[in-house]
Amino acid sequence: MGKANEPRKAVEVPVRVFGTDCDGKPFSENVTTVDVSQHGVKLSGLRAKLQLEEVIGLTYASNKARFKVKWVGAPGTPTDGVIGLLNLSPDKPLWDFPLSQGGTDALLAPRINERRRWPRVKCDVSAELHPPGQAVIRGKASDLSQGGCFIEMVVPFPIDTRFDIALWLGQTKMHLHGQAASLAPGFGNGVRFLGLSASNQEHLRRFIEPLLPTEPAPRVSTLKRPGL
Repeated sequence: MGKANEPRKAVEVPVRVFGTDCDGKPFSENVTTVDVSQHGVKLSGLRAKLQLEEVIGLTYASNKARFKVKWVGAPGTPTDGVIGLLNLSPDKPLWDFPLSQGGTDALLAPRINERRRWPRVKCDVSAELHPPGQAVIRGKASDLSQGGCFIEMVVPFPIDTRFDIALWLGQTKMHLHGQAASLAPGFGNGVRFLGLSASNQEHLRRFIEPLLPTEPAPRVSTLKRPGL
């Protein structure tokens, strides 16, 4: 791919992983790291069977983070019980040992560069969730796109749950319809927006665009030609 592999640190430390297995049952296990990089980690000793792309939680000491399952060792092989995870918040402190920076993690590179239909930005937006027949639940949207968001809350909704949602975008309180598209126990839900009007799409676009990373300006040579 034309890029150096991201350095992976071979280190064995105990961590706890938790979430939902292939059968939809909650699990919580103490496992051991095999190696760690800035964007991922390989673990060994897992008994639960997990699906690719499942979002799970990982705790190390007093720190906690969300990871996505990107690789699972085949049963009956030497890698049985070994999984590769992608850190969904690589800039947040998690490990208490130094990691080398730069490059692209060879294990995770094909997935890191996946394209979304809509650009997604990090944010800190207050949210109100209105599930049918229940009291209002307050949470926070920690990332946002024109197609959905991630809502942080302690007790997430089951996948496919539909609800009304209100987001405070600047001084505007936007009322939308949402559906739980993914679930991270102890963290929250990935939410898919449903039936967005053209005006809501435009308001989301205006809110998101200023938060998108900007392309670095091209470098202009300051060298002068001889004789000038």
